[in-house]
Amino acid sequence: MTGRLVAVTGGTRGIGAAVAARFTAAGDRVLAPGRSECDVTDADRVAEYFATAGPVDVLVNNAGVASSAPVERTDLAEWQRQLAVNATGAFLCTRAVLPGMRARDRGRIVTVASTAGHVGYRYTAGYTAAKHAAVGLIRAVAAEVAGTGVTANAVCPAFVRTDMTRESVDRIARRTGRDPAEAEAALAAAAPLGRLLEPEEVAFAVAFLAAPEAGAINGQTLVLDGGGIQT
Repeated sequence: MTGRLVAVTGGTRGIGAAVAARFTAAGDRVLAPGRSECDVTDADRVAEYFATAGPVDVLVNNAGVASSAPVERTDLAEWQRQLAVNATGAFLCTRAVLPGMRARDRGRIVTVASTAGHVGYRYTAGYTAAKHAAVGLIRAVAAEVAGTGVTANAVCPAFVRTDMTRESVDRIARRTGRDPAEAEAALAAAAPLGRLLEPEEVAFAVAFLAAPEAGAINGQTLVLDGGGIQT
């Protein structure tokens, strides 16, 4: 089935751009709003965007932010920003499209979470908490739509070669005195895969979960880390 309407939040770069390109290549109609078009933390703007978008067949909750600091140095504003974008944003967008999907008895919701949605990592309290919340959201939605033509799942990649990861590499380099290549290698070593994922690999996983043939897959988290986390 092609020609579906696919909405990919945070779709202008990185994983979002790769996801949008994959669905476009498959013949789907793709909306890939950046923050200026659809601020996922603003309930009114989200509702307005999806009210005018048309009947969304596939929603990819990809918009996200990340930062790092020890818990005691994580201020409240940054904690709230992480939750607002990574978790509340997925909730608002899902809430906006779900009634239409249920009415048509078909739809796919795929949230781009993280391995941090399964385990905790040092210096990422806000990010880890938000990604756990995003995973919990898709499980709750999956329970509500079980037995219908709608599914909700998540992909949970390790570090991906994106601008966000490049910022993490730069922070490690500044704090440790390593050169960027060494800092990237340290991140890559955190997963058994031994390298950074490419955005296109995440896009493949998203497209798989969004496929019409994936109707029996619901409430699952597809981990992309080379085998470190086995679910």
